[in-house]
Amino acid sequence: MIDGERLSEEEGKKLLKVARDTIQSALGEQKSEGAGEEVLSPVLSERRGTFVTLTLQGALRGCIGRIIPREPLLEGVKANAIQAAFQDPRFRPLSRGELDQVKIEVSILTEPVPLSYSEAHDLMNKLKPGTDGVILKKGCKQATFLPQVWEQLPKPEDFLTHLCLKAGLEGDAWKHDKLDVSVYRVQAFEEE
Repeated sequence: MIDGERLSEEEGKKLLKVARDTIQSALGEQKSEGAGEEVLSPVLSERRGTFVTLTLQGALRGCIGRIIPREPLLEGVKANAIQAAFQDPRFRPLSRGELDQVKIEVSILTEPVPLSYSEAHDLMNKLKPGTDGVILKKGCKQATFLPQVWEQLPKPEDFLTHLCLKAGLEGDAWKHDKLDVSVYRVQAFEEE
């Protein structure tokens, strides 16, 4: 990661379990086996940006997160799990019947770093597809794509066009407007 300590696989599995247990509890179901109060790693108490993504049969089913953390990592995962499952405005709330079929991914973000560029071609050349999460901002309009989105939009021009549209800008705003652009990295953990 650019900054911040990387989490271990064990810590990542703990966060996935916390996300699933939080959703199960919200649906009135029992937590999974072994859901006790273990001693937590200090890194799980750090303030870090997090996203929780839900997929159902490979299709997006919910994704909510915070780039700038308001709470410790563990609490951020819990809050984002609830929001991804029940409050993502693009989807109806998750049902009990879908819970066993949903796959959960937890992403831990580094602190965003401003990316300076001179023009559209320079911007495209400075982005690292598959590695950079990108935040695009103009005035009060803003949007982000996690690095995982490069899998669906591998060409920088397509990635930037869709990100502009997500922000409520013209799709080609990145070509002619001066936008504030920041990048970050992600360490992602996904259920098997």
